[in-house]
Amino acid sequence: MFVKRLIGLLLVFFICIIGLSAPFQSYASFPTELRLFSGQGKQLDFIMPVHAQLTVKDPNVITVNGQSKPSFQLDLNQPISIQSNEIGHTELQLKLFGKIPFKKVRVNIMPDLKVIPGGQTIGVKLKSDGVLVVGHHLVAASDDNKISPGEKAKVKLGDLITKINKQKITEVSKVSDVVNEAGEKGKAINLTLLRDGKEVKVKLKPVFDVEDNKYRLGLYIRDSAAGVGTLTFYSSDLKKYGALGHTITDMDTNTPIVVGKGEIVHSKVTSISKSKNGTPGEKRAILSNQGKVLGNITKNTPFGIFGNMDKLPDHGIMNKALPVAFSEEIKQGPAQILTVVDGQKVEAFDIEIKHIAEQNAPATKGMIIKITDQRLIEKTGGIVQGMSGSPIIQDGKIIGAVTHVFVNDPTSGYGCFIEWMLKDADIMENVNNSEETAA
Repeated sequence: MFVKRLIGLLLVFFICIIGLSAPFQSYASFPTELRLFSGQGKQLDFIMPVHAQLTVKDPNVITVNGQSKPSFQLDLNQPISIQSNEIGHTELQLKLFGKIPFKKVRVNIMPDLKVIPGGQTIGVKLKSDGVLVVGHHLVAASDDNKISPGEKAKVKLGDLITKINKQKITEVSKVSDVVNEAGEKGKAINLTLLRDGKEVKVKLKPVFDVEDNKYRLGLYIRDSAAGVGTLTFYSSDLKKYGALGHTITDMDTNTPIVVGKGEIVHSKVTSISKSKNGTPGEKRAILSNQGKVLGNITKNTPFGIFGNMDKLPDHGIMNKALPVAFSEEIKQGPAQILTVVDGQKVEAFDIEIKHIAEQNAPATKGMIIKITDQRLIEKTGGIVQGMSGSPIIQDGKIIGAVTHVFVNDPTSGYGCFIEWMLKDADIMENVNNSEETAA
């Protein structure tokens, strides 16, 4: 029994030693998938004092250490230099001493992608694709009897009324006309609701309100929202934009607004309420240029609003497109955000990337960032509402956008990866489709 325990402890000891060794750590951190844009290169380091046989499934796609061969020997103690040649897929396979399978790396080369960074403050006007239920209220059916037909019919806060009696409804003003007509005829009405992405149907009868002489459903409803945010990027080739970095929700129900139609307009920052611990600040802004429309809104997703825009708004810090970075290219350390703190002038401010999350699927909390620029801290106290969507730049590439502030530390907050925003803007999708065609 003692011998078995001793052997077990020795095995644990050796496993720990191996796990702490540089070669093992290098192997563990070595990617199984490599994504590059056309014309981009990458250097990989194994730092292992052994030779290996490298096999490239399609040597036309990439060059390895200056060679475009299907198979050759490598010294793993030296860096492996990979250069993209053409759009497509390939696979690298390493075998130690030419025999022992060691590592496989999938390589995906996509068309070059660049977008123009924003930073401009924009006004957002959004109309829901229906009428949103934001509350219940009691209808005075008589002096001593108050009821809510909507609540009784189990209509919930956050439900989106899309149809009444099979007729599409998008405006609050149209609801009262339909309700009064049904009430005067003594008829019930049929509501078609969108609840958690599923269609629900309910039937209820309007009640006459003796206090204001109208038929009511006992529901508070809303059909639009407005606010201020920041433009993240613009694609001059595709005439598409992305902004905000987070979804627009109804202020009462916290329900994401389903887009019916919407627009973004010029906006001008007039003042700033500074962020303090426990109290996020905000940009105060007005519409400028008589509310001139910049573009439409076609999507409202967890990563912001997206749509079409004919040209880049004025007052940007640059009108030149920058390359974008995949999440694996982002490093902890210095970066910058572009945003407006006065009027319409976009400025660059220093930040630090404190943490980078590993994400295999879209998620909003990709990075933790910290404002380090004293000019911005003095002006705003850190991150404020309305700053969401401010593009994050590192090493000459757009890497993401500001999304949320930490309430108890307004100098810090979250950022999302740019690739998820580009995907929701149907820009990364266009890249992937091009890639598949080329392959």
